[in-house]
Amino acid sequence: MAGGVRRKSPGAPSPLWGKLHALWQDKHLVLFKTEYTLLVVSVLWFLEIGFNAWVIQKVAYTEIDWKAYMDEVEGVINGTYDYTELKGDTGPLVYPAGFVYIFTVLYYITSHGVNIRLAQYLFAAFYLITLLLVFRIYHRTKKVPPYVFFFVCCASYRIHSIFVLRLFNDPVAMMLLFGAINLFMDGNWTLGCGLYSLAVSVKMNVLLFAPGLLFLLISEFGLIRTIPKLSLCAGIQLLLGLPFLLENPVGYMSRAFDLGRQFMFKWTVNWRFLPEWLFLDRYFHLILLASHLLALLLFALRRWKRPGESIFDLLKDPSKRKTPAQKTTMVLILFTSNFIGMCFSRSLHYQFYVWYFHTLPFLLWSGGVKKLAHLLRVLILGLIELSWNTYPSTIGSSAALHVCHLIILLCLWLAPPLPSAPPAETEEPTPEKDKGQ
Repeated sequence: MAGGVRRKSPGAPSPLWGKLHALWQDKHLVLFKTEYTLLVVSVLWFLEIGFNAWVIQKVAYTEIDWKAYMDEVEGVINGTYDYTELKGDTGPLVYPAGFVYIFTVLYYITSHGVNIRLAQYLFAAFYLITLLLVFRIYHRTKKVPPYVFFFVCCASYRIHSIFVLRLFNDPVAMMLLFGAINLFMDGNWTLGCGLYSLAVSVKMNVLLFAPGLLFLLISEFGLIRTIPKLSLCAGIQLLLGLPFLLENPVGYMSRAFDLGRQFMFKWTVNWRFLPEWLFLDRYFHLILLASHLLALLLFALRRWKRPGESIFDLLKDPSKRKTPAQKTTMVLILFTSNFIGMCFSRSLHYQFYVWYFHTLPFLLWSGGVKKLAHLLRVLILGLIELSWNTYPSTIGSSAALHVCHLIILLCLWLAPPLPSAPPAETEEPTPEKDKGQ
């Protein structure tokens, strides 16, 4: 009827029914098609709520660093701002100021660190928040088939242990880091840089993402407009550390940002096959550092940069940028930057697994070796998990970890390069373009 409301045909199916019908038709593909990522991760996330509660209730808590964390922040609460005088049961305070503030809050919430069970549930909340942030990245990039997220959740004993049975500070830093990456993907670069700097202030391992982030900032904003973002990161570090810098600046910098700290051989996960004297040798450490920097340089020049685009083109004003970075490329650069650091690390301890665990599926499914079938990728994830769950580490577990790292690194290197930069415009600039420039 003209001008009237068009009535729905009695036999027409509703949109919801259509979606459910399509889902039923594709039921055998739900675990393999990336468009069902949101559905699968939602189910897994709710299952994780119950699973974490079960772990907290049924599996014994193991004291490692929590009491030391509480002793360290208690020293600050009692008025000690000299970092060289702050220590706990396991040694001196070696984390930046953001760690102190966050764990001071946890100190008060948990009745001066005594209520361990409450602390476990707080870290379970951190775990669930981290999963939400990680799943959002995977949902938006649509790079990994949904069945893989089972291994990201329920199949990792070590990750659950690091969060809710050990209460390390590493998960807090990584939760903030994944929050920053989500902000970068949303285009909120300033807020993202602020949150990234806060993550660094909890633990320095987040600096492994810094080379990739610097590359992205310069690609997005050019050299000149990158400087304010870097200044923001530095300003946050200065502001957070100010009470300790005023008391003993050298003590704070040497403890909170000690890049030369010596690790103990008995805790290493990745270098067990070496003799201890070589593991402790400074020249070996320098070789690893040089290899790390060389790998970053090669990836920046040959894999992150578009073919045909000069490295100097990245320094230009962003208005002259030909092609903006895609979300998938952005995540890949950040995750690869961190992974390269893990490959050449002087030592990896068990809690360091969380530094790259949630990025491994993305890296594996971003590789350029087509013959690396789904089963082989899952096998690599399983071998890495087994290596990190072998305690104490063995020659075999350490060697297996390096082999898996090498395979992933080679696959990333063999991945197709980014699309070539489009040719420069050849027409004469219009007056409007001259004015805009």
